[in-house]
Order: sequence, then structure tokens, then C-alpha cells
Amino acid sequence: MVIREFVEQDWSQVWPIIQDVIRAQETFPYDPAMTPDAAYGMWAEAPPGRTVVAADGERVLGTAKMGTNRPGPGAHVSTASFMVAADARGQGVGTALCRDALTWARHQGYAGMQFNAVVESNRSAVDLYRREGFEVVGTVPGAFRHPTLGRVGLHVMYQEF
Repeated sequence: MVIREFVEQDWSQVWPIIQDVIRAQETFPYDPAMTPDAAYGMWAEAPPGRTVVAADGERVLGTAKMGTNRPGPGAHVSTASFMVAADARGQGVGTALCRDALTWARHQGYAGMQFNAVVESNRSAVDLYRREGFEVVGTVPGAFRHPTLGRVGLHVMYQEF
């Protein structure tokens, strides 16, 4: 598996991953009716942000986007989001993408990385982020409407560099 910069030709494989994740409504607070064009505009980060794919040969296994969490006085903190194809989960793709984003953010001179909305019932993501050095710094109770669990919390997670 190689992590490389996203190119427009990757979209035909990235969009189905995003579509699958947002339609499930279990892990991301994105509109499940989001169009491909809207998703592209949201996911394909413009510089100084960055979008990458994790690929095995020609196959895209997952994708990540990263950049500045907030402008102005908050611009010293980065953020990132990750999505992995359903049949590639549990194989280290998310871990590799997370590590790549952390390395990128450190090299860019950010003071830390913040995740604004990690669904607390998404145990694989929460556990991964904790293994990679993030802490839950707060939880907004009931802020995410899960399709089977009802309202669950959204964690704010942070790692200082």
C-alpha cells in the first residue's frame, strides 16, 4: 500500500467510498444525499490543505483530507478526516492515513491536530486515534443521530505536537 497525493482521476474510486460512508450515517455528520459534485468540493482540499489516497496498485483503499482547522488565531492547529473502503477496513489503511496526516501536519509547522466531530460509537476510529496519541478533550452529548443507536455524542479529540 502506498499513500500518495489525490489526483482528479482518483475521484471515480474515492466517490464510492465517500458515498458508502455518508449513506450509512454511522460515522460522519455529512448529508447522506450529498451529490458527487458537492462531495468533491468538500473533500478535494485546495492548498495549503492536502488530499491523499491509500492505494494498492491501481485500487484506492481509502482517502484522507487535511488542512488548517480554523482560520486566523486558530490557524496553528490542523485537522484531518479519513475514509476507508468497507472491504479494506481492519487492514491498517486508516492507521497509515492517520500517521501520514500527522507527519504532514508536523512538517507544515502546526502545533497540534484536532478532530472536531468523532462519533463516540465509532469505536474503531476512537481507538485508532487514541493509539496514535489523541485524547478526547470533550464530548457534545447527543450531537449525532445514529441510525440504530439514536443520539450519541461527538468527541472533540486533540493531539499536541
